[in-house]
Amino acid sequence: MGAPPVDKPRCSWAGDDPLYQAYHDDEWGVPVHDDGVLFEFLLLEGAQAGLSWITILRKRQNYRRLFDGFDAERIARYDDAKIATLLTDPGIVRNRLKVHSAVSNAQAFLAVCQERGSFDAFLWDFVEGQPIKNHWTRMDQVPATTPVSDRLSKELKKRGFRFVGSTICYAYMQAVGMVDDHITGCFRHGQIATR
Repeated sequence: MGAPPVDKPRCSWAGDDPLYQAYHDDEWGVPVHDDGVLFEFLLLEGAQAGLSWITILRKRQNYRRLFDGFDAERIARYDDAKIATLLTDPGIVRNRLKVHSAVSNAQAFLAVCQERGSFDAFLWDFVEGQPIKNHWTRMDQVPATTPVSDRLSKELKKRGFRFVGSTICYAYMQAVGMVDDHITGCFRHGQIATR
């Protein structure tokens, strides 16, 4: 996308880190309908729990490599030996519960895809197929949870997903463009298509 116009800065959380800025400019708030990408973000958001998102972005390529390109069918079959190997690699967050949840979340993800035809169809029903477009003027107005993220969290937990609390679900919704929270002063506000 290139550098934003000087008179239209980014959302303040993007800071000065080029990786963060690229994520902000090219991905955050952009609607995702590809099941593979939706699964990737689901696992990354779960890994992020209790950590900063920039930590996960810096490890993203390692996750892609170590978790078979986020292939849910392969991850769903990981055994204890594979998990033990993953837990020795400093390229990811070496939290036993989070690594185990990647496997159980892959299994739950595949079950949803089997039931609904795609995870995309299941997920986007929570916003009636269209992104929620907000018009915040300051980052401190952006909520950490909403009634929609509460419902999504409850449904995911019911289906066996883990590390899917409402705060994680709202961050996930922002990441995959179910909600567009670019503040009105951000150069990306109003630029993102609805599909």
